[in-house]
Amino acid sequence: MELQLVNERRRGPYAAKRLAEFAGRCRRGGLAVTPQRLAIIKALLGSGEHPRADAIFAKVRLEHPHISLATVHRTLETLCDIGEARKVTMLHDSARYDGNITPHHHVVCVKCRRIRDIEIPHLDRLLAGRSELGEFTVIGSTLEIHALCEECGARRSKAKRIGKSRG
Repeated sequence: MELQLVNERRRGPYAAKRLAEFAGRCRRGGLAVTPQRLAIIKALLGSGEHPRADAIFAKVRLEHPHISLATVHRTLETLCDIGEARKVTMLHDSARYDGNITPHHHVVCVKCRRIRDIEIPHLDRLLAGRSELGEFTVIGSTLEIHALCEECGARRSKAKRIGKSRG
């Protein structure tokens, strides 16, 4: 089974295309295109980190100093409602947001909570066309793989080595 992390080379052109088409999609959907909404979607699409609302707020506030955190939260929820963004890891301590709305999955570091997009074509093909799964009606899917990122794994290995040398 092939697994592939989505890297900046692949994410960059996707983000640029989505941003270029954003205003038109909003207008067609009857949603006003405001400078704040544009700044929020731009910050979201420009981040590969699946940011929390407060991180997007900090970035947008540089350009729009009078924007409130509540406006950022409401806008992110609106973007999710209209299919322009999606929430990731809703079961964790706080919502993270993803501007990539194409089918993909996530690998999450259990230590630092870093999230990366991952594509698993075989899994997508396995679920394609399924409308039911037992008593459930399938409306979509995403897989969250829990792992240790390289940085946290290296810290863990170093801590084990230090612990063994002291013992």
